[in-house]
Amino acid sequence: MKVRLAAPIQDDSIVDGAGIRAVIWMQGCSHNCKGCQNPSTHDFKGGYLEDVDNLKEEIKALNIDGITLSGGDPMFQVEASLEIAKYAKSLGLNVWCYTGYTYEELMAISKTNKKMLDLLNNIDALVDGRFELDQLSYEVVFRGSKNQRIIDVASSLKVGKAIEFEKYKIGNTQNKANSDNMIFI
Repeated sequence: MKVRLAAPIQDDSIVDGAGIRAVIWMQGCSHNCKGCQNPSTHDFKGGYLEDVDNLKEEIKALNIDGITLSGGDPMFQVEASLEIAKYAKSLGLNVWCYTGYTYEELMAISKTNKKMLDLLNNIDALVDGRFELDQLSYEVVFRGSKNQRIIDVASSLKVGKAIEFEKYKIGNTQNKANSDNMIFI
């Protein structure tokens, strides 16, 4: 199976989810959020094709806490995203996924696309919602705008509604950036 990527795996991220992560930058997104940090990933014909088995070998060789599916939007390549996420879970890694869709939109999509539900079942944390420039905030972690949520997917699927991770909710003191401890070079 092939996947369209925007860039090679980034194997040392600490900003795309908790812990040390490998980020898989998927190519293709139709949300076209104003102010998107990755507009070069929107073109569905951009980037390059990679064999999913090659990505699995790369992931297996890394010393990481988890993987992050980002882009672009991984939900536009649900089959490849599912295969990658399942493989990461089989290695004991946690899986984060960034999408412009809300959890509720993905659940609606999953009614006609069962692979979407399979993918959600293999994601630990879902950063959902379109980036909104007027909601831009440097006080939220692991996301760009205040409207975006970090969803505990397993808990959400269990109760049938979106459940945010408490520690990442806006207003939680653990979630605020502390500029007093930042080092500027």
